[in-house]
Amino acid sequence: MSTPDSAVLRSTADKRRALISSFLGSTVEYYDFLLYAAAAGLVFPQLFFSTLSPAMGTTLSFVILLTGYISRPLGSMAFGHFGDKYGRKNVLVITLLTMGLVSVAIGLMPSADDVGIIAPIVLVVLRVIQGVAVGGEWAGATLMAMEHSEDGKRGFAASIAIAGGPAGAVLSTFVLAIFSSMSGDHFADPSQYFVTDWGWRVPFLFSAAIVVIGLYLRSQVKESPDFEAARSRGDVHTGAPLVKILTTSHKELLLGTLAASGGLFIQGLQAAYLVPYLVASTADNPHPITREDGLMMVTLGSIIAIFAMPFAAHLSDLFGRRRVMLAGGGFTIVGLWITLMLLDSGDPVLVWPALIALVGVVQPSQYGAIGAFISEKFPPEQRYTGSGLAFQLGAILGAGLAPLVATRLTQLDQGLVPVAIYATVMMVISTAAIALSRTPSHTAEVVIDSPPQPNPQLTRHG
Repeated sequence: MSTPDSAVLRSTADKRRALISSFLGSTVEYYDFLLYAAAAGLVFPQLFFSTLSPAMGTTLSFVILLTGYISRPLGSMAFGHFGDKYGRKNVLVITLLTMGLVSVAIGLMPSADDVGIIAPIVLVVLRVIQGVAVGGEWAGATLMAMEHSEDGKRGFAASIAIAGGPAGAVLSTFVLAIFSSMSGDHFADPSQYFVTDWGWRVPFLFSAAIVVIGLYLRSQVKESPDFEAARSRGDVHTGAPLVKILTTSHKELLLGTLAASGGLFIQGLQAAYLVPYLVASTADNPHPITREDGLMMVTLGSIIAIFAMPFAAHLSDLFGRRRVMLAGGGFTIVGLWITLMLLDSGDPVLVWPALIALVGVVQPSQYGAIGAFISEKFPPEQRYTGSGLAFQLGAILGAGLAPLVATRLTQLDQGLVPVAIYATVMMVISTAAIALSRTPSHTAEVVIDSPPQPNPQLTRHG
């Protein structure tokens, strides 16, 4: 029996294994990354910037958060090069292991009261390393899921990896909320290392256990069919992927970056900014929003998003990426204003459903199909580098800047209206980039369920 050069045999079990490992690997990745985002607003100002005002300490914590986003494109270029030239699978093992080690190191860090300025410096270094690892992780996990699937199902498959984001948010915010409640005054009191501040540390150390599970699952997955087909044609041995992208696919890179930035801006707001804002703005209310309340809202919204993202992506498989994402962009803009204005009321009866809806329904409506939308812009031999770089540049413009911009805007106006205006501008730019994008031509290689049927007209390869 034989298959064409572009065909790679994959069983249904292989495809299922690829989906599960991509989802759980992304969950681990985002658990580590979003754990820092949550801690940046809730914990780190008093631990690493205790001599500064709360506002300045929070701002500097968000600056360090931004360094992780700035370093992400470096990871996309470095890991993407190896992923496009030598395969997706081994690169993903390295990125996952790096993420876990950095998270454990953050959990063991002494505070500024113990070691002075060394503490925030080390935090910056760790955050940069973490960002590099995430820069290589996102594209690889998305591609392993997508490239094991056939046309007509690739949006849904890619979204399974993307859904690891809200799953990681569920895990990180839930674990942080549990230990915040359990530890009480020992959550983030820097007076005695690991005695009075153990509450925030345990969630970071917990990542070691889930990384082991993720590494095992990834070791069981076969290499991407699209990559193997490109390698059999000799495409992966013809020059550096980044050079090819900058010379032949620069428009796709720009449009992919802008398309991702809007949804990622909202993701940055909900991951790092809105909970500290609600806690501070309702502190004097008869029924204030507590830290645990805010984390639980994000947790509940993220649970909904785990299912909302694949649903939006499935619609894009049925009706087309551009059509569904354009509709999602319009829905996001309207929903953004409604939910942010309800959040600004400070009334718990309105705040709870508003934040849950923002996280679980509004943000996923356009963002759910972003993985396949960006990845299909590039051929297999450029796809790891191109899709990863586009997404991570969008992450800098969106999620990286979101808490910094929002903090500054609310300091000027004492409300969320300026934030809503800025977010609307980001979403308009994102939606315009989607509208200007052409229908992708780089779709699935032939992927055949095993056992295959004999066909004497085909010539077997690999």
